[in-house]
Amino acid sequence: MTLHAPYDPSNIFAKILRGEIPAVTVWEDDHVHAFMDVFPQSEGHVLVISKTSTARNLLEVEPDTLATLTAAVQRTAHAVARALSPDGFSIMQFNGEAGGQTVFHLHFHIIPRWSDRPLKGHGQAGMADMAELKATAAKIAAAL
Repeated sequence: MTLHAPYDPSNIFAKILRGEIPAVTVWEDDHVHAFMDVFPQSEGHVLVISKTSTARNLLEVEPDTLATLTAAVQRTAHAVARALSPDGFSIMQFNGEAGGQTVFHLHFHIIPRWSDRPLKGHGQAGMADMAELKATAAKIAAAL
């Protein structure tokens, strides 16, 4: 997909927001949904999306929505750091297929990093165990 295409309401994040597909939620409010990536690059890999915008990428998002998302990413990253004590973390956001984007609903990745653990490739990691994801989500949520 290019940077300039219509929003596809059948994308997986739109389905999650409509309750058609389950997600392991860390936290949500009226504007934002933070949930575990089911194909995590690292333990504690969280995705943050807007519940109000159909922006596909950074170029399309409304400035107020971007500000809300950025604050949500920071809040969630603080909780990830408190809950999991990583050595660091990566914040990633991909735009367009050529930029590495695989789901065309604007989203941010919070990926905890440890010096002694290799990072799995984006979109290449296997599916996580749901019980482990739920336990990790609960740890992160408790640290909010």
